[in-house]
Amino acid sequence: MARAGRRVLAAALLFTALVAGCGKPGTPPPKGPQPSALPSYQVQDASAITGSPTLDAARGRGHLVVGAKEDQPYLGQKNPATGVYSGFDIEIAKMVGASLGFPPDRIQFKTIASANRETALQNGQVDYYVGTYTINDNRKKLVGFAGPYFIAGQSLLVRKNNTTIHGPQDLDGKKVCSAAGSTPYQRIQSQYPKAKLIGYDTYSACVDNLITNQVDAVTTDNAILLGYAAKVPDELKVVGPLFSTEPYGIGVPKNDTVLRGAINDALEHHMQNGDWRRAFEATLGLSGEPAPNPPQIDRY
Repeated sequence: MARAGRRVLAAALLFTALVAGCGKPGTPPPKGPQPSALPSYQVQDASAITGSPTLDAARGRGHLVVGAKEDQPYLGQKNPATGVYSGFDIEIAKMVGASLGFPPDRIQFKTIASANRETALQNGQVDYYVGTYTINDNRKKLVGFAGPYFIAGQSLLVRKNNTTIHGPQDLDGKKVCSAAGSTPYQRIQSQYPKAKLIGYDTYSACVDNLITNQVDAVTTDNAILLGYAAKVPDELKVVGPLFSTEPYGIGVPKNDTVLRGAINDALEHHMQNGDWRRAFEATLGLSGEPAPNPPQIDRY
């Protein structure tokens, strides 16, 4: 009888797992946005763009090499099974590539860690970099920036049924998770000391703990949080106003002003013709967040 009971229990658990694995109608796929929902970008004749050593090298090799992130859902994520990159940042890279004369099949994405971005641009490992790369004066001493293409800012990710956290002012006594030592972590530590701050090596670990009710909120840039919310929109939501300003730019080699200008032109074109908004709606917009207005390009 005991063995029979265990068999019935095992079958019930297997059925539950299979049903859960099917997901809910409309739930976005776990590895990124639906390819059929992504916009396509008209490839331009960019032969008139001359004087860029970076672009000349890409033309010589026959394809662009673009630095990206691989672990940020719906922003820049690499499917481990197929090697395909997807997300809002990837779409930005593709629309820029199209304006530079390169269709998607002539763009090679390369994962570059945050700590190595400047080196990769300086050494010619990548032609440009698109990956939640905040423009600031210190980085401008080392590389150039086109954009910004998105204005992010620190925000909060909570469970969908949470009704007590609406912004950082509600964090007193709450368990708040961020990447240990990161700027968002330090900001909570210094400006909201009554929060119970918890640090992990990755934001994905924070999100796992949020879903399992071990923490009350996760904090970092809203763009990153929107990606996690897009992954499970029935379970998570981004709340509150932004409490920092992080203008995301496209990193380019410092002295290649021709490439920087061409990318700025490309961004403006795709912001004006609706491609930018469609890319957002197909990626980060799956979180339920409406597309914001595109930022103004800073042609410094």
